[in-house]
Amino acid sequence: MEFLLDPSIWAGFLTLVVLEIILGIDNLVFIAILADKLSPNHRDKARLSGLSLAMITRLGLLSLISWMVTLRRPFFSIGDISFSGRDLILLIGGVFLLFKATIELHDRLENHDVNSLGHKGYASFWSVVIQIVVLDALFSLDAVITAVGMVNSLPVMMTAVVIAMGVMLLASKPLTNFVNSHPTVVVLCLSFLLMIGLSLVAEGFGFHIPKGYLYAAISFSIIIELFNQMARRNFMRYEERRPMRERTAEAIQCLIGGGRQNESNSIENTTVETIAPQEAFKDEERYMINAVLTLASRSIRSIMTPRGEISWVDLTCSLDEVRIQLLDTPHSLFPVCRGGLDKIIGVVRAKELLVALDHGMDISSFSTTTPPIIVPDTLNPLNLLGVLRRAKGSFVVVASEFGIVQGLITPLDVLEAIAGEFPDEDETPDIMSDGDGWLVKGATDLHSLQHVLDYKELIKPENDHESLAGLLIKFQGRVPLIGEVIDMPPLQFQIVEASDYCINLVRIIKLYQS
Repeated sequence: MEFLLDPSIWAGFLTLVVLEIILGIDNLVFIAILADKLSPNHRDKARLSGLSLAMITRLGLLSLISWMVTLRRPFFSIGDISFSGRDLILLIGGVFLLFKATIELHDRLENHDVNSLGHKGYASFWSVVIQIVVLDALFSLDAVITAVGMVNSLPVMMTAVVIAMGVMLLASKPLTNFVNSHPTVVVLCLSFLLMIGLSLVAEGFGFHIPKGYLYAAISFSIIIELFNQMARRNFMRYEERRPMRERTAEAIQCLIGGGRQNESNSIENTTVETIAPQEAFKDEERYMINAVLTLASRSIRSIMTPRGEISWVDLTCSLDEVRIQLLDTPHSLFPVCRGGLDKIIGVVRAKELLVALDHGMDISSFSTTTPPIIVPDTLNPLNLLGVLRRAKGSFVVVASEFGIVQGLITPLDVLEAIAGEFPDEDETPDIMSDGDGWLVKGATDLHSLQHVLDYKELIKPENDHESLAGLLIKFQGRVPLIGEVIDMPPLQFQIVEASDYCINLVRIIKLYQS
């Protein structure tokens, strides 16, 4: 036991343990890739079995120290190049590594697992274990030869190998999980194996490549990949802070080609062969899908018919005036009010009210049989759908917290929010093309305007306005004057019609593509 007190023995032992672990890192990387080919319930067993057999192989090689020394003696020569047993083993192992890493890299880049539509074929258990043992035997040549050169005591060498293999066993599972959960890391590791295979072939032909060069290149690549993973993690954190509905809408838009124009152009140029057989989504389909996905994030005010555009029946008017209004207005439903829109007593159909007038019925009594359904202007649009079902084809009245009528919503308004505008006979479209620009009503919903202009920056989460007029008033801090030009690159807004308190018509020009 006196040799245990020898400092040189301990120094050699600790150095050998560290070197064995370092020389085994590349082995662990390939084991992680091989284990991924097995079914999940066999991966841990394969790693443990393979590394345990590999440890026995290393110990067996150490016990054959005299034979290991003969591996350096030349067997034969070709020209000026002599080949020893070690050279032949390195040549065979290097070619095998180059072949195996190339096949693995090809499978990863060609994405064969995805193309198999989920029916992934797993490798057999013992074939993977045998590959692990063979590869470890190959990688262990340098480790065993290093041990023989550093320490003269066989028990010390075996103890160092056992400790190093124990560390590899402990590190194999977390390393396997990390490598296989990061596709870019897998490609990087396969590149390392290509480099190592090339160095083994070179050494087999007698061209020695210092290990420091290889480890420096590997270390530099790992640092770059570390930065890449940090950037990816920061991006994922940013994405997680965005609403799930917004991320889902953008993802589906990208899938159906509804992204920004410049992005779609680049995608079309690079993937035209893959998408050519498929029928492209039309603009109307993209608009409707986007509208459905973003419906819940919209305000109910962006869907309703605003107060100023409501046609209503006033009980204080004469019967002839009411009859003329019903005949001249192309609406089928009317709120009936007493002196003002905020005093609604009921909702009537124009045809039924005309019949009631012809029979001399009292309008007030007739209207109260169908009282209005009133909802707050803070209601979620998805909850509004259930209220509209209870209205049975009628409309609901939108009121503020003070009981002031803000507008009304019909099933047609919800349909327009999803599929676009359906103007009545007495209405003009909210957005009209005007040569190089567009003539847009001030009350136009910003969601619809964004789609027409193909510009996604009109709506900000922190803003509380829903219309073009609200956007311009917020930007200017006042109601703009007629003829005033407002620049919000890449858009330019010119006020065409306005009053002291609202904007009626705006001309929009797109100065350049965003």
